[in-house]
Amino acid sequence: MRANCWEGAKHLKVETVPDPQILNTHDAIIKVTSTAICGSDLHLFNGFMPTMEHGDILGHEFMGEVVETGKNVKKLKVGDRVVVPFPIACGVCHNCKKGLTSICENSNPNAHIAEQILGHSPAGVFGYSHMLGGFAGGQAEFARVPFADFGPLKVPSDLTDEQVLFLTDIFPTGYMGAEMCDIKPGDTIAVWGCGPVGQFAIASAKLLGAERVIAIDRFPYRLERARTAGADVTINYEETSVIEGLKELTGGRGPDACIDAVGLESHAPGVHGLYDKAKQSMRWENDRIAALRQAIMTCANGGIVSIIGVYSGFADKFPIGSLMNRSLTIRAGQCHVHRYMQPLLERIQKGEIDPSFVISHTMSLEDAPAGFDIFTHKEDECNKIVLKTGYTH
Repeated sequence: MRANCWEGAKHLKVETVPDPQILNTHDAIIKVTSTAICGSDLHLFNGFMPTMEHGDILGHEFMGEVVETGKNVKKLKVGDRVVVPFPIACGVCHNCKKGLTSICENSNPNAHIAEQILGHSPAGVFGYSHMLGGFAGGQAEFARVPFADFGPLKVPSDLTDEQVLFLTDIFPTGYMGAEMCDIKPGDTIAVWGCGPVGQFAIASAKLLGAERVIAIDRFPYRLERARTAGADVTINYEETSVIEGLKELTGGRGPDACIDAVGLESHAPGVHGLYDKAKQSMRWENDRIAALRQAIMTCANGGIVSIIGVYSGFADKFPIGSLMNRSLTIRAGQCHVHRYMQPLLERIQKGEIDPSFVISHTMSLEDAPAGFDIFTHKEDECNKIVLKTGYTH
């Protein structure tokens, strides 16, 4: 089969690799019809996530058709059309039973590596480093899906791939980010990062009843997309001070809750941005946290900071004093996708939201490396790239 493989930082290549095989009786093999490039994939592309190896297949947002199942798979059959959640979860461990599927206790065979870096291991993840299991990803013609009776969600034929593909990750992630804000009538929510996850966080905050959503980014086209997603006000942080802007918009008290949808490669103008970039480039810190610092410093007293942007390790200049002294609550996590897929599918079926609004480009799997370049450099107002197997221009 053909697959998009990591060959080193900023170097990808679509290669012919062996087809996946059933390794466990609870596995399924999926013929991928649509997959996508996620903003968090760029952390791999740029070399900021540890334990990547030459030849690793990327991709954790994918869907397709079941073509083979292990003998103990009971809920899926050949021909079923499914979307696959990016965390791999067993469904029976202590955390899975609580709905915390992104921290499944059984799905990461390399838990000992994650424990050295993170203290405890999260779940395995498709196409996202050997620290998180070394699983082949879905930017490929076929993919092996472990725990197939628990993970994949069957989707109806009357919905297009584009409408349901993002149930794999970014729609549930944005929704969980908003849900963690405990939104109440009258609340103002600020969202850092107006990429696809931020756009879904904005749309979800509105679905959950936020009175006003403020979106923060530096690219005019992404700020325009944020307004389309439901943002009432936008701030371009290269033109306006975020701290002063939020004070003015909230009567000096700050947003009731703040969502960091940026993660470890956040940008900031001036000396603070240069400081973070220099330390990260020298590997003196893993993560640039300019957006998270602003979220903490500007959040209203007693408010909530919701972190859904991906972080990998350690960061400098974390404002613990502001967090502690002002009674802030931090909520964070890789999304527990399994518990959100069905409810969000129902919202799509009811016409409350069409997730395809984030798509800007559709490309062939063969063009995946070019897609990563376009996405990285924000060329052609790139917002979200869907990759199709067998797609022709």
